[in-house]
Amino acid sequence: MNKYFTLFLVFFSLKISAQKITISGYIEDAINNEKLIGAAAIDVSNNSGTTCNVYGFYSLSIKANVNTEIKFSYLGYQAFPLNIKATKDTIINCKLIANAVLKEVVINAAKQERIENRTDMSRINIPIEQIKNMPALFGEVDVLKALQILPGVQKGGEGTTGIYVRGGGPDQNLILLDGVPVYNPNHLFGFFSIFNADAISNVELIKGGFPARYGGRLSSVIDITMKDGDNKKIHGTAGIGIIASRFTIEGPILKEKASFIVSGRRTYIDVLAQPIIKNQIGGANAGIYFYDLNGKFNWRVNDKNRLFLSGYTGDDAIYGGFKNDYDDGTYQYTSNQKYGLRWGNQTTALRWNKIVNSKLFMNTTLTYTKYRYEIKSDSDSRFDSSGVNLDKSQYIQRISSGIKDYAGRVNFDYRPNNNHYVRFGTTYIYHIFKPGSVQTKITTTTITQDTTQGASQLYSNEGSLYIEDDWKIGEKFSVNAGLHQAYFRVTGKNYLSLQPRISANYRLPFGWALKASYATMTQYLHLLSNQSIGLPTDLWVPVTDKILPQQSQQFALGVARNVYEEYEVSVEGYYKNMSNVIEYKEGVSSFVTSNDWQDRVTRGRGKSMGIELFVQRKFGKTTGWVGYTLSKTTRQFAEKNLGQWYAYKFDRRHDIGITISHIFSEKFDMAANWVYGTGNSISLPIQSYATAPDFFAQSFGGFGGGGGGANTPSLKYYDQLNNVRMRAYHRMDIGFNFHNKKKYGIATWNLSFYNAYNRKNPYFYYQGYNKAGKERIFQISLFPILPSLSYNFKF
Repeated sequence: MNKYFTLFLVFFSLKISAQKITISGYIEDAINNEKLIGAAAIDVSNNSGTTCNVYGFYSLSIKANVNTEIKFSYLGYQAFPLNIKATKDTIINCKLIANAVLKEVVINAAKQERIENRTDMSRINIPIEQIKNMPALFGEVDVLKALQILPGVQKGGEGTTGIYVRGGGPDQNLILLDGVPVYNPNHLFGFFSIFNADAISNVELIKGGFPARYGGRLSSVIDITMKDGDNKKIHGTAGIGIIASRFTIEGPILKEKASFIVSGRRTYIDVLAQPIIKNQIGGANAGIYFYDLNGKFNWRVNDKNRLFLSGYTGDDAIYGGFKNDYDDGTYQYTSNQKYGLRWGNQTTALRWNKIVNSKLFMNTTLTYTKYRYEIKSDSDSRFDSSGVNLDKSQYIQRISSGIKDYAGRVNFDYRPNNNHYVRFGTTYIYHIFKPGSVQTKITTTTITQDTTQGASQLYSNEGSLYIEDDWKIGEKFSVNAGLHQAYFRVTGKNYLSLQPRISANYRLPFGWALKASYATMTQYLHLLSNQSIGLPTDLWVPVTDKILPQQSQQFALGVARNVYEEYEVSVEGYYKNMSNVIEYKEGVSSFVTSNDWQDRVTRGRGKSMGIELFVQRKFGKTTGWVGYTLSKTTRQFAEKNLGQWYAYKFDRRHDIGITISHIFSEKFDMAANWVYGTGNSISLPIQSYATAPDFFAQSFGGFGGGGGGANTPSLKYYDQLNNVRMRAYHRMDIGFNFHNKKKYGIATWNLSFYNAYNRKNPYFYYQGYNKAGKERIFQISLFPILPSLSYNFKF
């Protein structure tokens, strides 16, 4: 009996020593308490670990009653080792010190999770400080322009922020600001984005291998996280540029308890140009500007509960008008004409983070987002004689469109042990669509007419459920598998879509990892976009019984590893097919011409395939990346190009993006970008046939004779859509930063050169006539070399 009792005690002791407990908490910046997304917590003794989620929360299982060394680390921060012998689940909040405040910077591989150890693929994270150091158009740092330099991403046009990922359109990008979808991320016709880099803490691009927690778009997820606000001390930044000024201020409301951040920006082109316009054109009033304002409130209720309230509002406006007065003593005539174009976004998010227990984290969010645009034109006139009104008229027209969302979501992160990371949750969205309407009101001395034309508001319900597990199977294999169930209801029509997702990682010899992924995606929203005009006349519309959801399947295969510890290297190949993509029919305008937008579109298919190479260095005095893409993207519509496949407008065979930043000293650093891309596909006639001469033009001295003169009508023959490529696009940008420490902060002068070697890149082509009256193709270039100077102050 004593022998069995002794054996029981030995077994019980071994069982106790092998028991697992969990340490959890937040990993934050020691200076301002900002969460460190993706920071690592490593159990050095057992060579296992975990990373923080997007809210800075981690959960790590370790052995109970055993001395364990835990190392907390993050890119650009000093690693923090901690020896612990815990007997129960414990909350440990860790604060890391940035290398920038250390006298000596030590580079080591523990600063980041190695790319070959990550299950996911087709995901790129760019440090925000690296983005802020990049050369900028007119001195305005832009997050979306930085993403355009990445492999697999094409820009829309010269200087614009348009994003086309792996052959997809701009509507196929899910752009999130603090978890809230943004429907139009552009300012000033797309030359700038709405994201103020001073208010952002993290930027992540996912272009394939989508985790199950994301849904609703086909091509990419751009997840942008705002700063929480420093809860220790007040500080901020301010900047003055050529076209805009900005400010950011953050600080504690209750020290170590609650904080805020407010960031704003406004252009002043209208203010500078107004005196010139009035001087040149008497009675004229015109201008263009944009502004945006970000704000966030953060309250640490206790160690397990945190509340966040964040918001964004921004607008673009173009306005103008003319006033004419005539009075000869007998007759008096007065006329006023006003026009305007305005578009903008509003977003709000109320978020509650709760640590349910050491293994389970909950995030509950309520959101609101709105996008709208309006074009207006007003004119009125009055004609009098000797104090008697002879005629009075007024004409008012409004063209408007928009979309609003009210949404709620609950997400859970569950870590049963270090080999499983389970995420699950649900989302509900109530959409309100205004696909486009035209209101016209005419008033004269004899009649009054008021009409509204266009589609009425539409209402829809969208919901989803998801579950995914990032599962480490042994030392060499891991898989992320999940399901995304989506639901959409509009005008009595129900749609259901079950979307499986899987990514796998297998460790090869010599430090390489073989990665593969498969993802199906469904999109219930369509964007009607007229690419022939630059105005923001895009219409967001839902699926209907005629217009089906967009769907895609994407396969990807690649290899990746860290080279020399500090370089991330990846090579990926992908194939994507898309169905039910829509475009306007040929010759149809985006402006409202009928009561049903469905009559103006055609439905088709798309394919994209490519190979991408990416090398990135995120830390050290020299940082940057090199990206190369070889790709092909095509479209097919039954009612376009005789039903044949044709090159997509933004199909490019070759794309190269290089960016590099180097710190020479505390007082001086510089950065440079170089981009190259095969020209966009456009449609040009391959033959012109002269028709009957314009005799009316000839009688007034015009060209004639039927020989192809400037006033001789001709028929154009196109063999297919997008049959010609524009000239290749390439450009270099260079920026220099000069820093000077002041008593109350750091002052920085930035000198940038956009298109430094003055390349005349094509913006668009048009057909015209030369001096000899012969038809030819002319190229319009937009930006020559553009220097810019800005002053920034950090306090």
